[in-house]
Amino acid sequence: MTTPRPRAFAQVDVFSDTPLLGNPVAVVLDADGLSDDAMAAFARWTNLSETTFLYPPAGPDADYRFRVFTPERELPFAGHPTLGSAHAWLEHGGVPRTPGRLVQDCPAGLVELTVTEGRVAFAAPPTIRSGPADESLLADLARALGVERAEILDHQWVDNGPGWVAVRLATAQQVLALEPDFTGLPDVMVGVLGDHPAGAPHRFEIRGFAVGAGIPEDPVTGSLNASVAQWLVRTGQLADGYTATQGTRLGRAGVVRIDVAADGTVWVGGSCSTVIRGTVTI
Repeated sequence: MTTPRPRAFAQVDVFSDTPLLGNPVAVVLDADGLSDDAMAAFARWTNLSETTFLYPPAGPDADYRFRVFTPERELPFAGHPTLGSAHAWLEHGGVPRTPGRLVQDCPAGLVELTVTEGRVAFAAPPTIRSGPADESLLADLARALGVERAEILDHQWVDNGPGWVAVRLATAQQVLALEPDFTGLPDVMVGVLGDHPAGAPHRFEIRGFAVGAGIPEDPVTGSLNASVAQWLVRTGQLADGYTATQGTRLGRAGVVRIDVAADGTVWVGGSCSTVIRGTVTI
Protein backbone atom coordinates (compact mmCIF):
# COMPACT_ATOMS: atom_id res chain seq x y z
CA MET A 1 0.00 0.00 0.00
CA THR A 2 1.27 3.49 -0.91
CA THR A 3 2.24 5.62 2.09
CA PRO A 4 0.62 9.04 1.61
CA ARG A 5 3.00 11.99 1.26
CA PRO A 6 2.87 15.51 -0.20
CA ARG A 7 3.33 15.62 -3.95
CA ALA A 8 3.59 18.59 -6.32
CA PHE A 9 0.26 19.24 -8.03
CA ALA A 10 -1.28 21.54 -10.63
CA GLN A 11 -4.70 21.91 -12.20
CA VAL A 12 -4.46 23.32 -15.70
CA ASP A 13 -7.15 24.73 -17.97
CA VAL A 14 -6.53 23.62 -21.56
CA PHE A 15 -7.74 24.90 -24.93
CA SER A 16 -8.94 28.34 -23.87
CA ASP A 17 -7.34 31.78 -23.75
CA THR A 18 -9.63 32.56 -20.83
CA PRO A 19 -9.09 30.48 -17.66
CA LEU A 20 -12.10 28.39 -16.59
CA LEU A 21 -13.55 28.20 -20.10
CA GLY A 22 -11.46 25.29 -21.38
CA ASN A 23 -11.06 21.72 -20.11
CA PRO A 24 -9.31 21.19 -16.76
CA VAL A 25 -6.82 18.43 -16.08
CA ALA A 26 -5.36 17.50 -12.69
CA VAL A 27 -1.61 16.83 -12.82
CA VAL A 28 0.36 15.01 -10.11
CA LEU A 29 3.93 16.03 -10.93
CA ASP A 30 5.66 13.54 -8.63
CA ALA A 31 3.96 10.17 -8.96
CA ASP A 32 6.87 7.92 -7.97
CA GLY A 33 5.72 5.09 -5.73
CA LEU A 34 2.00 5.47 -6.38
CA SER A 35 0.17 2.21 -6.99
CA ASP A 36 -2.35 1.76 -9.78
CA ASP A 37 -5.10 1.62 -7.16
CA ALA A 38 -3.95 4.88 -5.59
CA MET A 39 -3.91 6.64 -8.95
CA ALA A 40 -7.33 5.32 -9.86
CA ALA A 41 -8.72 6.38 -6.48
CA PHE A 42 -7.32 9.90 -6.83
CA ALA A 43 -8.74 10.21 -10.35
CA ARG A 44 -12.17 9.20 -9.04
CA TRP A 45 -11.82 11.76 -6.26
CA THR A 46 -10.90 14.68 -8.54
CA ASN A 47 -13.91 13.69 -10.69
CA LEU A 48 -12.40 15.48 -13.69
CA SER A 49 -12.51 13.95 -17.13
CA GLU A 50 -8.80 13.08 -16.72
CA THR A 51 -6.09 13.12 -14.07
CA THR A 52 -2.44 12.57 -15.00
CA PHE A 53 0.60 11.26 -13.15
CA LEU A 54 4.16 12.16 -14.19
CA TYR A 55 7.40 10.29 -13.51
CA PRO A 56 11.05 10.67 -14.47
CA PRO A 57 11.82 9.09 -17.86
CA ALA A 58 12.82 5.43 -17.98
CA GLY A 59 15.40 6.00 -20.74
CA PRO A 60 17.10 8.62 -22.91
CA ASP A 61 14.30 9.01 -25.46
CA ALA A 62 11.76 10.91 -23.33
CA ASP A 63 11.59 13.90 -20.99
CA TYR A 64 9.04 12.31 -18.64
CA ARG A 65 6.64 9.39 -18.33
CA PHE A 66 2.90 9.96 -18.27
CA ARG A 67 -0.17 7.99 -17.22
CA VAL A 68 -3.73 9.23 -17.48
CA PHE A 69 -6.89 8.06 -15.70
CA THR A 70 -10.55 8.95 -16.10
CA PRO A 71 -12.86 8.38 -13.12
CA GLU A 72 -13.56 4.96 -14.66
CA ARG A 73 -10.34 3.64 -16.23
CA GLU A 74 -6.81 4.27 -17.45
CA LEU A 75 -6.32 5.50 -21.03
CA PRO A 76 -3.24 4.83 -23.15
CA PHE A 77 -3.31 8.41 -24.46
CA ALA A 78 -5.40 11.56 -24.15
CA GLY A 79 -4.92 14.91 -25.84
CA HIS A 80 -5.84 17.74 -23.49
CA PRO A 81 -4.08 15.97 -20.58
CA THR A 82 -0.95 15.75 -22.75
CA LEU A 83 -0.93 19.51 -23.32
CA GLY A 84 -1.86 20.39 -19.74
CA SER A 85 0.75 18.03 -18.29
CA ALA A 86 3.49 19.41 -20.53
CA HIS A 87 2.52 22.94 -19.51
CA ALA A 88 2.59 22.01 -15.81
CA TRP A 89 5.90 20.12 -16.15
CA LEU A 90 7.55 23.16 -17.76
CA GLU A 91 6.15 25.55 -15.14
CA HIS A 92 7.39 23.22 -12.41
CA GLY A 93 10.95 23.60 -13.66
CA GLY A 94 11.18 20.83 -16.22
CA VAL A 95 13.94 21.40 -18.76
CA PRO A 96 13.55 19.67 -22.13
CA ARG A 97 16.48 17.62 -23.35
CA THR A 98 16.08 19.39 -26.69
CA PRO A 99 15.16 23.11 -26.52
CA GLY A 100 11.69 23.76 -27.90
CA ARG A 101 10.83 20.06 -28.05
CA LEU A 102 9.38 17.60 -25.53
CA VAL A 103 8.91 13.85 -25.71
CA GLN A 104 6.26 12.21 -23.52
CA ASP A 105 6.46 8.49 -22.82
CA CYS A 106 2.97 7.04 -22.34
CA PRO A 107 1.35 3.60 -22.80
CA ALA A 108 0.49 4.56 -26.40
CA GLY A 109 4.19 5.19 -27.14
CA LEU A 110 6.39 8.25 -27.47
CA VAL A 111 4.51 11.48 -28.21
CA GLU A 112 6.44 14.46 -29.54
CA LEU A 113 5.52 18.00 -28.48
CA THR A 114 6.74 21.42 -29.54
CA VAL A 115 6.95 24.53 -27.38
CA THR A 116 6.64 27.84 -29.24
CA GLU A 117 6.34 31.10 -27.30
CA GLY A 118 5.02 29.17 -24.33
CA ARG A 119 2.33 27.37 -26.32
CA VAL A 120 2.47 23.57 -26.50
CA ALA A 121 1.35 21.34 -29.36
CA PHE A 122 1.57 17.58 -29.78
CA ALA A 123 2.07 15.44 -32.86
CA ALA A 124 -1.03 13.33 -33.31
CA PRO A 125 -0.16 9.69 -32.58
CA PRO A 126 -0.99 7.04 -35.17
CA THR A 127 -4.52 5.72 -35.16
CA ILE A 128 -4.82 2.09 -34.16
CA ARG A 129 -8.15 1.68 -35.91
CA SER A 130 -9.46 3.51 -38.96
CA GLY A 131 -11.88 2.85 -41.79
CA PRO A 132 -15.66 3.17 -41.97
CA ALA A 133 -17.98 2.09 -39.20
CA ASP A 134 -20.44 -0.68 -40.04
CA GLU A 135 -24.04 0.11 -40.79
CA SER A 136 -25.44 -1.49 -37.64
CA LEU A 137 -23.27 0.76 -35.46
CA LEU A 138 -24.23 3.81 -37.53
CA ALA A 139 -27.90 3.00 -37.10
CA ASP A 140 -27.38 2.73 -33.33
CA LEU A 141 -25.45 6.01 -33.28
CA ALA A 142 -28.12 7.81 -35.29
CA ARG A 143 -30.79 6.66 -32.83
CA ALA A 144 -28.64 7.66 -29.84
CA LEU A 145 -27.90 11.08 -31.33
CA GLY A 146 -31.54 11.62 -32.30
CA VAL A 147 -30.85 12.13 -36.02
CA GLU A 148 -31.83 10.33 -39.20
CA ARG A 149 -29.23 7.98 -40.65
CA ALA A 150 -29.21 10.11 -43.83
CA GLU A 151 -28.04 13.11 -41.79
CA ILE A 152 -24.71 11.36 -41.13
CA LEU A 153 -22.77 12.55 -44.17
CA ASP A 154 -19.53 10.74 -43.39
CA HIS A 155 -18.07 8.53 -40.69
CA GLN A 156 -14.84 6.84 -39.66
CA TRP A 157 -13.14 4.97 -36.87
CA VAL A 158 -10.63 7.49 -35.51
CA ASP A 159 -9.24 5.49 -32.60
CA ASN A 160 -5.83 6.58 -31.30
CA GLY A 161 -6.26 4.83 -27.98
CA PRO A 162 -9.52 5.84 -26.28
CA GLY A 163 -11.74 4.14 -28.90
CA TRP A 164 -13.18 7.05 -30.89
CA VAL A 165 -15.57 6.74 -33.81
CA ALA A 166 -16.52 9.99 -35.57
CA VAL A 167 -19.56 11.06 -37.57
CA ARG A 168 -19.97 14.21 -39.61
CA LEU A 169 -23.17 16.23 -39.86
CA ALA A 170 -23.75 19.08 -42.28
CA THR A 171 -23.61 22.05 -39.92
CA ALA A 172 -22.30 23.21 -36.59
CA GLN A 173 -25.85 24.13 -35.62
CA GLN A 174 -26.95 20.51 -36.02
CA VAL A 175 -24.09 19.43 -33.76
CA LEU A 176 -25.01 22.00 -31.13
CA ALA A 177 -28.68 20.99 -31.22
CA LEU A 178 -28.00 17.33 -30.36
CA GLU A 179 -29.69 15.93 -27.24
CA PRO A 180 -28.21 12.41 -27.26
CA ASP A 181 -29.30 9.42 -25.24
CA PHE A 182 -26.62 6.73 -25.03
CA THR A 183 -28.55 4.46 -22.68
CA GLY A 184 -28.30 1.60 -25.15
CA LEU A 185 -24.63 2.27 -26.00
CA PRO A 186 -22.83 2.31 -22.64
CA ASP A 187 -19.35 1.74 -24.13
CA VAL A 188 -19.45 4.26 -26.95
CA MET A 189 -16.76 6.91 -27.58
CA VAL A 190 -18.19 9.08 -30.34
CA GLY A 191 -17.22 12.41 -31.79
CA VAL A 192 -19.57 14.54 -33.89
CA LEU A 193 -18.46 17.40 -36.13
CA GLY A 194 -20.20 19.90 -38.35
CA ASP A 195 -19.11 22.90 -40.41
CA HIS A 196 -19.46 26.47 -39.22
CA PRO A 197 -20.84 28.83 -41.88
CA ALA A 198 -18.50 30.13 -44.56
CA GLY A 199 -16.56 33.13 -43.26
CA ALA A 200 -16.83 32.10 -39.61
CA PRO A 201 -13.60 32.38 -37.59
CA HIS A 202 -13.48 28.60 -36.95
CA ARG A 203 -13.98 25.65 -39.30
CA PHE A 204 -15.81 23.06 -37.22
CA GLU A 205 -17.91 22.59 -34.10
CA ILE A 206 -17.06 19.32 -32.37
CA ARG A 207 -18.68 17.44 -29.50
CA GLY A 208 -17.14 14.40 -27.84
CA PHE A 209 -19.31 11.90 -25.96
CA ALA A 210 -16.91 9.67 -24.01
CA VAL A 211 -19.55 7.51 -22.37
CA GLY A 212 -17.29 4.46 -22.33
CA ALA A 213 -14.77 6.36 -20.22
CA GLY A 214 -17.40 7.59 -17.77
CA ILE A 215 -17.62 11.08 -19.32
CA PRO A 216 -21.07 11.82 -20.79
CA GLU A 217 -19.66 14.82 -22.70
CA ASP A 218 -16.05 15.95 -22.66
CA PRO A 219 -15.65 19.75 -22.76
CA VAL A 220 -12.67 19.86 -25.17
CA THR A 221 -10.99 16.72 -26.48
CA GLY A 222 -7.45 16.71 -27.88
CA SER A 223 -7.32 13.04 -28.86
CA LEU A 224 -10.59 13.26 -30.79
CA ASN A 225 -9.59 16.45 -32.59
CA ALA A 226 -6.22 14.90 -33.45
CA SER A 227 -7.64 11.78 -35.07
CA VAL A 228 -10.48 13.65 -36.79
CA ALA A 229 -7.88 15.92 -38.40
CA GLN A 230 -5.85 12.88 -39.49
CA TRP A 231 -8.97 11.38 -41.07
CA LEU A 232 -9.79 14.59 -42.97
CA VAL A 233 -6.20 14.99 -44.18
CA ARG A 234 -5.80 11.31 -45.09
CA THR A 235 -8.99 11.28 -47.17
CA GLY A 236 -8.14 14.53 -48.97
CA GLN A 237 -10.96 16.54 -47.42
CA LEU A 238 -8.50 19.03 -45.93
CA ALA A 239 -4.90 19.93 -46.70
CA ASP A 240 -4.35 22.91 -44.42
CA GLY A 241 -4.73 23.71 -40.77
CA TYR A 242 -7.83 25.07 -39.11
CA THR A 243 -9.37 25.77 -35.73
CA ALA A 244 -12.31 23.96 -34.19
CA THR A 245 -14.56 24.98 -31.32
CA GLN A 246 -15.77 22.58 -28.64
CA GLY A 247 -17.58 22.81 -25.32
CA THR A 248 -20.12 25.43 -26.40
CA ARG A 249 -23.09 23.44 -25.08
CA LEU A 250 -21.31 23.07 -21.72
CA GLY A 251 -20.68 26.79 -21.32
CA ARG A 252 -17.03 26.50 -22.34
CA ALA A 253 -15.10 28.30 -25.07
CA GLY A 254 -12.60 25.70 -26.22
CA VAL A 255 -10.54 26.36 -29.34
CA VAL A 256 -8.34 23.62 -30.78
CA ARG A 257 -5.69 24.60 -33.31
CA ILE A 258 -4.77 22.07 -35.99
CA ASP A 259 -1.63 22.52 -38.09
CA VAL A 260 -0.57 20.21 -40.91
CA ALA A 261 3.16 19.93 -41.57
CA ALA A 262 4.63 19.47 -45.04
CA ASP A 263 5.08 15.75 -44.35
CA GLY A 264 1.40 15.41 -43.42
CA THR A 265 1.96 15.26 -39.65
CA VAL A 266 -0.98 16.70 -37.75
CA TRP A 267 -0.11 18.96 -34.80
CA VAL A 268 -2.71 19.76 -32.14
CA GLY A 269 -2.30 22.78 -29.88
CA GLY A 270 -4.12 25.26 -27.73
CA SER A 271 -3.75 27.71 -24.90
CA CYS A 272 -3.07 26.49 -21.35
CA SER A 273 -3.21 28.27 -18.00
CA THR A 274 -2.52 26.96 -14.50
CA VAL A 275 -5.46 27.67 -12.20
CA ILE A 276 -4.38 25.71 -9.12
CA ARG A 277 -0.85 24.87 -7.98
CA GLY A 278 0.43 23.42 -4.72
CA THR A 279 0.63 19.94 -3.21
CA VAL A 280 -1.66 17.00 -2.66
CA THR A 281 -1.17 14.29 -0.06
CA ILE A 282 -1.66 10.87 -1.61
